[in-house]
Amino acid sequence: MSRKNISQEKIIQSFLASAFEKSAGATSLADISHSLEIKKASLYNHFESKENMYSSTLELCGKEINLVSFLSDKTIDSIKNGKITLLSLLKKLITRYFNLFETEPLFQMYVFVRTEQYFNLDALKIVRAENEKITDELRKIFQAFMDIEKIQSCSEKELKEKSAAIASIIIQQRDFYIANRKEIVRQNPESGAGTLFALPTDNDAINKAIKMVEFAIKSL
Repeated sequence: MSRKNISQEKIIQSFLASAFEKSAGATSLADISHSLEIKKASLYNHFESKENMYSSTLELCGKEINLVSFLSDKTIDSIKNGKITLLSLLKKLITRYFNLFETEPLFQMYVFVRTEQYFNLDALKIVRAENEKITDELRKIFQAFMDIEKIQSCSEKELKEKSAAIASIIIQQRDFYIANRKEIVRQNPESGAGTLFALPTDNDAINKAIKMVEFAIKSL
């Protein structure tokens, strides 16, 4: 094998790609070194062990996922201007939010963390933090509409409950959406994992999620 310039980032990317295909637990150092075309011993120049690599991967995923926001930069301003309805805004934000998770490498990171939450407490903490963030951002949206009297006011307790209920629908439907997208890639291995990012957006699935949110809002 020729000498290659390998960084921790490239190793983590290779680990994520392998975990995407066959899970983190089933991924060996040999799998990673083979994909990078380096000797397995070279991996120890960057990580003490597979466990150390796993922890570093999880830490990076947590940081990247934390950067994702359900709100766009001008969401609250658009509400205050009174030029958009609650349902119209949520439709735009849900579509945007689902699309964000179709981009590489965020898609692989998302799959990794959501899978590992059942086996690793730190992964579960990342998932909990993301869920709480979405809930809080929805609370800000509802509060902004209440401030301009576009939706009925409610108590702080009711507002939190409403936000949590809508957030749970969005999170659940996004999980289904990503799981289905991942399976499409798994069923077409000849094209490689990167094909996911060339797939057209599944508008029917996104519209289903939007309709569920609309129904829930009208029912609350």
